[in-house]
Amino acid sequence: MPSRCEIFCEILIAVLIPPLGVCLRHGCCTIEFCICLLLTLLGYVPGIIYALYAIVFVDRDEYFDEYRRPLYASPA
Repeated sequence: MPSRCEIFCEILIAVLIPPLGVCLRHGCCTIEFCICLLLTLLGYVPGIIYALYAIVFVDRDEYFDEYRRPLYASPA
């Protein structure tokens, strides 16, 4: 589970560049990243709202596997 500092940094990045914040949390080429990228291209504010939702509320452990592990995750 990520620490509060990691979550805060992801939220800060998500406000500045929404797809990058989602990419750090869920990885690139995931459905969350694609949706966030599309919403950011259509409008900056919807991209921010979805990025915050994807970072805070979507449980990444449900989709977690060894090949899509984020960079900061410690090995089990």
